[in-house]
Amino acid sequence: MRARRPGPTTRLRVEEHRGDDVRRHEDRVLTEEPLEIRLAWPGAPARRVWTTLRTPGHDFELAAGWVHHEGLGRPSGVAYCTDVELRAEQEFNVVTVTLDAVPPRVPRQLDALSAGSAACGVCGSDEVDEVLARRAAVPWSGPLPSPDLVRRLPGLMRPRQELFDRTGGAHAAGLFTADGSLLAVREDVGRHNAVDKVIGSRLLGGEPAAAAVLVVSGRAGFELVQKAVASGVGALVAVGAPTGLSVRLAGAGGLALYGWTKDERTVRYT
Repeated sequence: MRARRPGPTTRLRVEEHRGDDVRRHEDRVLTEEPLEIRLAWPGAPARRVWTTLRTPGHDFELAAGWVHHEGLGRPSGVAYCTDVELRAEQEFNVVTVTLDAVPPRVPRQLDALSAGSAACGVCGSDEVDEVLARRAAVPWSGPLPSPDLVRRLPGLMRPRQELFDRTGGAHAAGLFTADGSLLAVREDVGRHNAVDKVIGSRLLGGEPAAAAVLVVSGRAGFELVQKAVASGVGALVAVGAPTGLSVRLAGAGGLALYGWTKDERTVRYT
């Protein structure tokens, strides 16, 4: 029996309490399942390089974006794994990314689930230097949005956050031009996955990974700045706050970083 592809939301029954009133009804929550990413290149069998918890949907984009952000190369193909030893429930939770050439570094195989990218948890100069070594070959040299437009960008992305509207549990990432034209939006339970998906959508569509602005619905953590620098975007706009390390990396990587962004306010850190 062929497995069913998991959907982005899960339907269930809930009991809602409002004061003394109790109401039982149907609700939807965001789906969260593991995705194992395998990597293959000429002369090498596919190997597991990462496992992350994600919201099903746009899995190929997530895998392509992750490989790109880790500096492993531009994917030439992405497919669900068809190994006979996979259980039925794993069929749509294992993806193989194929490269045309040997990657510049061979990532170690990881056995544990992660809530972020391989850059999560770094804290020192060596790690910042390692990220900068994987930055885009050509930094962004095009125009950047005005501060007035920066304040409006989260609001321009908001109508496309359909999973958030249905569940209240999804992060979003969106790519925009310097004049505010929307290029792509993706949602996921993990903010890092949302960024991988939106950049992966560009790569698999044959478009450049870089754009003028990357907008994220949460805070500007180090892993999001790392992905922005690796993709060569010009600015990262966050609804929430940055960290000290993310500000440091943005400055070193030439990334314009904005936090606390709302209609009436934004703060530029670089």
